[in-house]
Amino acid sequence: MTPRFDDLIVGRWGARFRGVNLPCAIGRGGIGVKRGEGDGITPIGVFQLAAIKIRAGRLSFQSPHVRQETIRIADIWSDDPKDPEYNHGVYGPDYPFSHEKQYRADPLYDAFGILDFNWPDAVVGAGSAIFMHVWRKPRHPTEGCIAFDRKVLIWIFENWQVGSRVVIR
Repeated sequence: MTPRFDDLIVGRWGARFRGVNLPCAIGRGGIGVKRGEGDGITPIGVFQLAAIKIRAGRLSFQSPHVRQETIRIADIWSDDPKDPEYNHGVYGPDYPFSHEKQYRADPLYDAFGILDFNWPDAVVGAGSAIFMHVWRKPRHPTEGCIAFDRKVLIWIFENWQVGSRVVIR
């Protein structure tokens, strides 16, 4: 597979998009083949950016080639293999299964992109939610997601093209 100019190429030491080298954070388990839920691995592969979610009131930008949605106060993402909605976004206060809140006090999910890893047809236990999101601090490991400085993440989203892919290697 030959990467294209408009692909986001992610590796152990950073990323490259549209000719620009970008610092990023990856999973605490490094880059590799996902073994299952909670392994901390950023999965090797080629993925599509399926949608972008934005926290209204904290930021605003346009990404003309990717569907954008507003994060609501009770939006969550199921990470529980016992949940029939495993690896899907759900709206639900008091949700009975393990999940991750999208509407957070910290800025991690002020804007995030949903990759099509194990989605929309999730294999139970194969790993959930590989997001592109704001990092905690430079290069601080994630649970398997790809994280960037907030300004860099927005720049990526604003410059995303119809044929762009996320290539993790």
